[in-house]
Amino acid sequence: MTVSTLDPKTALVVIDLQERIVGAPVVPIPAADVVARTASLAEAFRSHGLPVVLVKVGAGPDEATPGRIQGRRSGSAPRPAGGEDIVDDIRGEGDIIVHKRNWGAFYGTDLDLHLRRRGVTQIVLTGIATSIGVESTARAAHEHGYHVTLASDAMTDINADAHANSVDRIFPMLGELGTTAEIIELLAKTR
Repeated sequence: MTVSTLDPKTALVVIDLQERIVGAPVVPIPAADVVARTASLAEAFRSHGLPVVLVKVGAGPDEATPGRIQGRRSGSAPRPAGGEDIVDDIRGEGDIIVHKRNWGAFYGTDLDLHLRRRGVTQIVLTGIATSIGVESTARAAHEHGYHVTLASDAMTDINADAHANSVDRIFPMLGELGTTAEIIELLAKTR
């Protein structure tokens, strides 16, 4: 099912499109395509006076989420200088920057406060990685009572199966999916 509607107060929330992350190997959609499509969405949202939220994840040793895990903890390898910066193609004047330390963009951040102060009732999500930051944020947004729309062609993952699982099984239970073009077209129709 494609996206059916966009609320009058909808925000674009971009997950982790930082230099070091878009430079990593991803599948099934190339990171350059995710960045280009997200930039198109951001431009459309800004042109309609709607908020654009750029979420970035920290990578320092003091920013790791505590707790025992079986897998490799991200942030354990040295990072290149400037790798934490949000890619230039996406940034715009007046964008909201949210710094997170967890997979999802709600827990331990001021994202919900920024959205509620602006009367936002719906979010459109893009970013990397589909099954990690995007899915965690979508779950929390749904639990916070936001309508959730996921730009299916503006997200990608480090694992193709994980991406497919999120898009095919998880996201339809949390919101609606649509392509960048469909979302931009609907945005123009509803403004």
